[in-house]
Amino acid sequence: MPDVRYPMLRRRKRRRRLNLPAMLGGQRLRVLAIGAACLFVVGIGIALALRPPPPDARRSLVDSLTTLDAGNYSAARTNAQAAISASPKLAIAHAVLARAYLELGDGLAAEAELARAVESGLSADRLHQLKAHARLLQGDPDGAIDEAAEAQPRYAGYAARIQARALASQGDVVAARAILQRVLDRAPGDAAGWTDLGRIQLTAGDVGGASIAAARAVALAPREPAALTLQGEVIRSQYGLIAALPWFEAALRRDAYYHPALIEYAATLGEAGRNADMLAATRSALQARPGSPQALYLQAVLAARAGRIDLARSLLRATGGAIDGLPGPLLLAGSLDFAERKFEQAATIWRRLVAGQPLSIVARRLLGAALLRSGDPRGALDILRPIELRSDADSYSLTVIARAFEGVGNRMRAAQVLDRAAAGPVVPATVFATDDAVGALQAGADKAIGDPTFVLGVIRGLLASGDIAGAIARAQTLVAASPGAPAAQLALGDVLVAAGRYGEAAQPYARAADLSFDEPTMLRLVDALGRAGRGEDAAASLALYLSQNPQSLAGQRLLGHWQVASGDWDRAIETLEGVRRRVGNRDGGVLIDLAQAYAGSDDGPIAVRYGRAAYALLPMSAAAADAYGIAMAANGEIAGARQLLVKATQLAPGNVSIAGHLRQLD
Repeated sequence: MPDVRYPMLRRRKRRRRLNLPAMLGGQRLRVLAIGAACLFVVGIGIALALRPPPPDARRSLVDSLTTLDAGNYSAARTNAQAAISASPKLAIAHAVLARAYLELGDGLAAEAELARAVESGLSADRLHQLKAHARLLQGDPDGAIDEAAEAQPRYAGYAARIQARALASQGDVVAARAILQRVLDRAPGDAAGWTDLGRIQLTAGDVGGASIAAARAVALAPREPAALTLQGEVIRSQYGLIAALPWFEAALRRDAYYHPALIEYAATLGEAGRNADMLAATRSALQARPGSPQALYLQAVLAARAGRIDLARSLLRATGGAIDGLPGPLLLAGSLDFAERKFEQAATIWRRLVAGQPLSIVARRLLGAALLRSGDPRGALDILRPIELRSDADSYSLTVIARAFEGVGNRMRAAQVLDRAAAGPVVPATVFATDDAVGALQAGADKAIGDPTFVLGVIRGLLASGDIAGAIARAQTLVAASPGAPAAQLALGDVLVAAGRYGEAAQPYARAADLSFDEPTMLRLVDALGRAGRGEDAAASLALYLSQNPQSLAGQRLLGHWQVASGDWDRAIETLEGVRRRVGNRDGGVLIDLAQAYAGSDDGPIAVRYGRAAYALLPMSAAAADAYGIAMAANGEIAGARQLLVKATQLAPGNVSIAGHLRQLD
């Protein structure tokens, strides 16, 4: 019987079931993998297509020469380095890189590249003028002159310029100018020659000559950062800080990392009170030249202004001593010690400053203060005596001198000096003050006018003997010999002031201001105009100066004093409070003016506060007693006001203004 399987026991035929999700998942992975591989291949192809071609030495060299001609020295350096990377033995690329380094002021790197150029086959005879330039930048003027003498005739102009700069650095300005004049006679379109001539003349104090040369240089090479930077420095001297900024900015548009322009730009911004912009410029300078001592010094100045003494010291140390002997770093280093009450250390540093700049009023003022605070009042008097003899002595110096007289027991003399300190802003009057002129001319005067120290000494001698006419004649000779030197114009103006001829003195002062509108010149000009009865011109001159130098303490203080005198109380308060915030509460003249201004604006309590502070500083000053009395009267304290005003009239019996204030109480 056949084996019968029951339906339940019969083996069923298996059906193949499709697992679509699984199949699709695997297929998706394969597709994605294939796609990724394709994308990778395509990406490689795109990368290869977009990859820059291998460096072409010749193309990079052409780019370097193009950017060098355009005044973008930093780009020229980069392009020359690219050319050398592509072809290390390309001799001309090393020479072009050396040129870029020279324009950037890096003599050491330039000389190294010149050596590599020779090793790569370039004739050394073609490079003497460049090597001379490199030696000069490294502080070797003798070596520069020797190398320049070996230059081939076709490079004679370049070599002569380096020779002139080397001679000027050794103090032989006359020979340097003569060489450059011959260069420019042969090639009047040599912009670099005009730039060098302008730089030498500016250093020598001939601002007029520097102005002419700088203008010619910029006209011939408007894309040249060195010429634009020089023009900025000349404009800053002639017209002020704000007017100079566009020229430095123009230089930086050509080469954003041109170190000389960055340093001058940063310094100018700082003097104009734009500290944040100054900091940004110094950071750019440090990018352009890592470890730049000039940039680090300027940052130290900023730190000191912000009261961050430790940071300022750290930044000064970071300069590595490269600029330790220069006036600015010495001034700052002493100031840091003074701020930390290390008066003897400050005095030691500032003695070096005075030794290097014996005619500097600022240096003597600081050293005198340090000596006084260190317990040496007699030493302070010895240092400050030249300032006391000047009619334009500032109130701070006079106050220090008075305290020094107190320290040696001469209280009567101290009271007399305090009266001068409290008399308000004093500007040059009837004393022949030629110290500034001597200093400027000694900095590098043209020997064609003779020995400037001797000439000015003769003028002083003539004045001392009463020969005013002879002194004026001698000063006029000095001006005729060096009409572009502001110091010569100031000397003539000072002689005319000594003769009481204020209207005439205003003319050479104005010419000096056209050449260099600095603070001493402004003060002389304003004083002469005021004494000549030209008050509006005096006010216009002060306003012009402050428009370019808004941070000038002397200018702001003089403006505030004038505003008090004219009864413009609110503006006087605004101006003088700004001064007080910067100088503190130890300037008796500022406190006196503030007491009068607040009294005039009917704010008696504040007027009394300032009057009391001024009187505490200057108890034997007629001006301080007068201001305190006026303040007490404004506050309704008539009895106290009367006592003070009586004392003021006793201290200054001939002062009509003080006597009038006392009569107003009756």
